[in-house]
This record gives sequence, C-alpha cells and structure tokens, in this order.
Amino acid sequence: MIVATPVTEDGMSGHTWGKARSVGVADVRDGRVATWSVHEVRWDESHDAGTHGSHHARVVRFLKEQAVEAVGVDHMGEGMARMMRTMGIHVLPATPGDAQASVLSAVAGTRPGS
Repeated sequence: MIVATPVTEDGMSGHTWGKARSVGVADVRDGRVATWSVHEVRWDESHDAGTHGSHHARVVRFLKEQAVEAVGVDHMGEGMARMMRTMGIHVLPATPGDAQASVLSAVAGTRPGS
C-alpha cells in the first residue's frame, strides 16, 4: 500500500495535510516500510496563493504521480477530505512521533476492504 503523510524536517509526523511543507511517501509491504521518500511540496506556501480549487489540483497531481492509495493525517479540512473520498483514497489517522512509525501504525489499523 502506498501511503503519504505530512512530515517535519526531522522526520516526525506533521500536523496538517493541506499546508504541509514536506510529504513522506511509504510503500508498505508485509507490515514494514519497503521504500520511503520525502518530497518538498511547499503546500504551506501555495495554500493561500490561489483558489482552493487550484490548491486541490496540486494535491491531486501529487497523489496521482505517487500512486498514493492512503493518506495518514492528523488534520484535514472537509473539502480536502471530500476530494480524497472522490479519489478513493483512504484517510488514516496519524500518530505523533516518527512519521514512518505513524504510517505503519495507520496501515496496521486498517481492515481489509476498508
């Protein structure tokens, strides 16, 4: 499962999705992180630089480019959550601390078919 999550500079879970500066993308296989990459998306800067629609389009483009299937987040606005539902992307709960550990915890908490 490909999971994206906001991350801080020191690799910890970020607090918001739509205003994230960086996003980690994990390929989770057999209960472990098989690959991990961090992308500086700068949504914190671009969030208020245009319309919500243009911001959501940037996020959609990133999610599609990375083949993201789920997002682990602490907070997400209703418009963004609606967009995730429309795309069929699962929204999973993030936990404080190490971002990779948060992703593993979120994936472990999902049920098959959810």
